[in-house]
Amino acid sequence: MANLSKKAITKAVKGKNIIITGASSGIGERTAFLLSECGAHVILLARTEDKLKMVKENIETLGGAASYYPCDLTNMDEIEKTSEKILADFKHVDVLVNNAGRSIRRSVHESVNRFHDFERTMEINYFGAVKIILGFLPTMIGRQTGQIVNISSIGVLANSPRFSAYVASKAALDAFSRCLAAEIKGDNIKVTNIFMPLVRTPMIAPTKLYRYMPALMPDEAAMMVAKAIVHKPNSIASNMGKFASATYSLVPAFNVGVQSIGYRIFPSSTAAQTTDSKPNLAQRAFAKILPGEHH
Repeated sequence: MANLSKKAITKAVKGKNIIITGASSGIGERTAFLLSECGAHVILLARTEDKLKMVKENIETLGGAASYYPCDLTNMDEIEKTSEKILADFKHVDVLVNNAGRSIRRSVHESVNRFHDFERTMEINYFGAVKIILGFLPTMIGRQTGQIVNISSIGVLANSPRFSAYVASKAALDAFSRCLAAEIKGDNIKVTNIFMPLVRTPMIAPTKLYRYMPALMPDEAAMMVAKAIVHKPNSIASNMGKFASATYSLVPAFNVGVQSIGYRIFPSSTAAQTTDSKPNLAQRAFAKILPGEHH
């Protein structure tokens, strides 16, 4: 990943229309800056117009090309209208980066009266992503070219406790995408799922404990997206993600046992949000063994 040159990225993205959802901050924002710097025309989607406008202006100040469309990615009608508007304005999209998402860290037994947690994660992480894919897929098939990049989570590979709502929604998108990939391979369209480890973004900021945990910086995550666009693999995962997935396939009891230890060592969301929550020795050791698990 580190040896991916700007020249290689430029060759892959120059002159292309690339949609990035959740582009107003974090991974989406840094991806927009990186790809626009390499010659892509980035099309920014998120809810907050003021933030999108600021990202667009900053990109243009640096000499890049950007457009933005405010869109609530939990509103299916709004996604449909926005997709139609983008196609009317630009005729086609070369790459769709599904980055927008919501994470909830709460155990199932703490969620028995919070069914809405499961509904709202599915709304944006799965239904919103699928809806926008459906909006741009016909023109990609018509042009016999295109790529869909989904920002998934290492939690899908590792079965991270306290993330049942989030991981299930990302796993649903992963399963949808694997089925889709086989259907559109003959149309020269690639689907890439990135099983992203913990990234230091506003999404994890409320949990103070995470300040002390190993995490990628948003620029490193953006480079993973660039790697997906350059090499077009079916998936990208860290070594830890691959290891976690392999252990569950081969020795599921071991995987569940390790995750159970992590569940007991790390506190619930309420406890993790306290202002003075530096990790203890056991937590630091576990985080070092399984970096990026505790997002």
